[in-house]
Amino acid sequence: MNDPPSKPPKLGELIARLSTLHPARIDLGLERMQRLLQRLDHPERKLPPVIHVAGTNGKGSTIAYLRAILEAAGYRVHVFTSPYLVRLNECYRLGRHGGGLLVDDEELAATLERCETANAGEPITLFEIETAAAFDLFARHPADAVLLEVGLGGRLDSTNVIETPIASVISPVSIDHSEFLGTSLQSIATEKAGIIKRGVPVISAEQAPDAMTVIEQQARRMRAPLHVAGEGWHIGVEHGRLVYQDDRGLMDLAAPRLFGRHQFDNAGLAIAALRATDAFRIETSAYEAGIVNAEWPARMQRLGSGPLVDQGPAGGEIWLDGGHNAEGGRVAAAALGDLEERVSRPLVVIAGMMANKDAASFLANFAGLTRHVIAVTIPGREGTMPLDRLMDAARALGMRVESAASVEAALRTIAKLAYEVPPRVLITGSLYLAGHVLSANGTPPT
Repeated sequence: MNDPPSKPPKLGELIARLSTLHPARIDLGLERMQRLLQRLDHPERKLPPVIHVAGTNGKGSTIAYLRAILEAAGYRVHVFTSPYLVRLNECYRLGRHGGGLLVDDEELAATLERCETANAGEPITLFEIETAAAFDLFARHPADAVLLEVGLGGRLDSTNVIETPIASVISPVSIDHSEFLGTSLQSIATEKAGIIKRGVPVISAEQAPDAMTVIEQQARRMRAPLHVAGEGWHIGVEHGRLVYQDDRGLMDLAAPRLFGRHQFDNAGLAIAALRATDAFRIETSAYEAGIVNAEWPARMQRLGSGPLVDQGPAGGEIWLDGGHNAEGGRVAAAALGDLEERVSRPLVVIAGMMANKDAASFLANFAGLTRHVIAVTIPGREGTMPLDRLMDAARALGMRVESAASVEAALRTIAKLAYEVPPRVLITGSLYLAGHVLSANGTPPT
């Protein structure tokens, strides 16, 4: 009698096992990745056309627009993004007609096990094996495009084994992950520009001069056509609408549903990327449908209902943003400024950050909007910033600051305060914190 086929292990158990294959969580380099892909018979060479996206801020939102536009035009789109908020499955979206779906537990576990077997116990980071799993998974399912987000940096990131993408996209570059990428804009831009391939169009957001110089030099070196915001293409806001213009014409489109002025820029970057390649036929109506329907959780996302929301102030607003560096704080603060102009409310910031982040530079963006910060730790995460350090950063900015045992406790504290107008609450400082909030509120990404 044959034994029944074994079921794949629970994803959590499998991920825990894979995490032991390398002593460091992050170890940039391509050698381990290339070795594993060779053993898997090079699935990265069997993919549909790839759009590769690097940058510091806005990568995920740009990919959300790319996906929504392509799907509105009738294309099937595979997507690999990171990090996830609640479940690893969020990193893998399989293209289907009518819209993609997150990979299910069984297929994801089977794919990771296939990569584990091929790796044969050799050192490899968890993100590297997760990236290899994306290539293996996507190569097994037909689609029309792959959207591939860089995990960290670009030049030595495990996604950078793609030899000939159809476009290389670089969102705004700013200071972040300095312990891996360097402390200057030039060094960080050098890593981001490492995704540029010979002859492949490069589409760049508007950049600080130091970053732009590096990107321009690398594009020239690789003889890659360069399309830069404000030069090769332009994005504007007129009467609340998005106006995009390049040498092929002008499009007057509805505003993005994702909130904040920076989302006009992210949408423009996605439009420019698709118009820089001849791989797809996209009508104006699909561009508009895409930017209106794009979703990207934990980026100035308003939480409308849920058990966590119920603990907050009656009649108030609760917003969630995963920003965690100075530039991320700037765009969130600008969005809050727009909200304040529309409907004025007192603002309270609930902040939790990782210890390797610059709390002072991040919180400084909110100093002109609020003087009330509640510091929290990030549940279940090693390396979270100690409360006293986060509170000291807020105090140095002249903010009233206190701590709470959890986000839930912070919301209950705010609910008890007496306000003439129900307050606006922003929960921010980390994507890990955002993931916890979405999970606790029963509203995980789908």
